[in-house]
Amino acid sequence: MLKALHNEALGKLILRLSVGGLMLLHGIAKLMNPDSLNGISQMLAAHGLPTVLAYGVLIGEVLAPLMAIIGWQTRIAGLLMAGNMVVALFLAHSDELFLRSATGGWALELQGLFLFGAIAIMFLGSGRMAYRPD
Repeated sequence: MLKALHNEALGKLILRLSVGGLMLLHGIAKLMNPDSLNGISQMLAAHGLPTVLAYGVLIGEVLAPLMAIIGWQTRIAGLLMAGNMVVALFLAHSDELFLRSATGGWALELQGLFLFGAIAIMFLGSGRMAYRPD
């Protein structure tokens, strides 16, 4: 009976769809509201970094999630999403790194799940249920 639960390909697909799909929604929100990139640019400038790097969020939150969802170059997609989250933690959430939420959990649960899910995707790859170009 428990043998039916041994399906690595399905597990990898679920991980790719959930992390990629949920992160993609953040990227779509930024595409629909380009002013959000201004906020990212300001955070970059405050740290002495070039503001043009703000457009990198579209790679980490649109392109990489799409790559993960379809299973194309999945390990690279995981690396790009994880990198995106490291930058987000540095720029926007570094003051919350060691805080707990009002309900007792880590204040950065969502960001942590995105980061560690992306790292898992990077190490696991796409699995059999993925786009395979000829």
